[in-house]
Amino acid sequence: MGSTTDKIKGATNEAIGKAKQSIGEKIDSPKLQGEGAAQEIKGHGQQAMGDAKQAAKDAADKVADMAHRKL
Repeated sequence: MGSTTDKIKGATNEAIGKAKQSIGEKIDSPKLQGEGAAQEIKGHGQQAMGDAKQAAKDAADKVADMAHRKL
């Protein structure tokens, strides 16, 4: 998966997780609250992975550009 895909999936999981937590609070369901919290954390991880992939790509591009200029 690319960095953008990871970021989109992460944002989606965060939003769904927050919604589940909110619904779980409203209907007094600790199980749904827990599922929501876990899904939100998963989303944070996916976003972090997307950020890391983008940073690695940016660094590789910068190195390639510097190498190309020296030729």
